[in-house]
Amino acid sequence: MSETEVVLSVRDLSVRYGAAQALDGISLEVHRGEVVTIIGGNGAGKTTTLKTISGMAEMLRTSTGEVTFQGRRIDGMASNKIARLGMAHVPEGRRIFPAMTVDDNLLIGSYRRRGEVEAVASDLALAYERFPILGERRRQPAGFLSGGEQQMLAIGRGLMARPSFLLLDEPSLGLAPILVSRMFDIIRTLAGEGTTILLVEQMARLALGVADRGYVLEQGRIVADGPSAQLLEDPKLKAAYLGG
Repeated sequence: MSETEVVLSVRDLSVRYGAAQALDGISLEVHRGEVVTIIGGNGAGKTTTLKTISGMAEMLRTSTGEVTFQGRRIDGMASNKIARLGMAHVPEGRRIFPAMTVDDNLLIGSYRRRGEVEAVASDLALAYERFPILGERRRQPAGFLSGGEQQMLAIGRGLMARPSFLLLDEPSLGLAPILVSRMFDIIRTLAGEGTTILLVEQMARLALGVADRGYVLEQGRIVADGPSAQLLEDPKLKAAYLGG
C-alpha cells in the first residue's frame, strides 16, 4: 500500500435506505495520487457508498461511522460544501442538462471558480482537447448527444471544477466496447496527471487493471480488499466477477 497521505477515510460506515440496510459497517481509504476501485454486483452498495461520501445521498440516513476528507470530517455535510473542498462526483446516469448546450454544461462545472476567467477558458479548451467530439458539438443541446458522448460530457463537467479528488460511478455503463476502451484510457490519463480517483465499476477486470487497489463489496459489506494484482489472481473473485 502507498505510504502517501490519506485523502479519504471511511470508517465503520452504516447507511439505511428506509428500513433496508444499504451499507453495513464498511471501512476504506484512498491515498493521494491513487486510483482505488470498488467492485461488486448489482445492489451491493457501490453507488450508495459514493453518494454518501459526496453528500448526494438523498433519502439515505447514515446511522454509524464517519467519513473524513483531507483531514476534515464531512459525513452529514452538504454536497456543495464538500465540492468546495476539492471533490467532484460524476454520478451514474450522467445527469447532464439536456436542453443546455455542451458548452454551458461544461461551464456549470466551473461554477465555484468565479473570477478565474482565463483559467476556466483554458480548462474548457482542454476539455475539448480530451474529448474532440464535444468540441464539434459544443453549440448543440446536450440531449442530442449519444450515450457515450454524454458520459464524456459528464466527466468533462466534473473536471471543470479542477478537483483534487474524483468519484466516478460506472463510467462504462451503456457504452459500446470501443468507447469503454477510450473511457479507461481517459482514467489512466487523469491518474497520470495526479488526480486521485475512487472508481465504481461493474467491469471488474478493467477496473482492477487501471486501479492501484480495490475493495469488493457484497450486500453492503466489504468482503475483500488489496492490491489490484492480488485481487485479479484471487480464485474466488475470478469465479464471481472476472469471468473465471
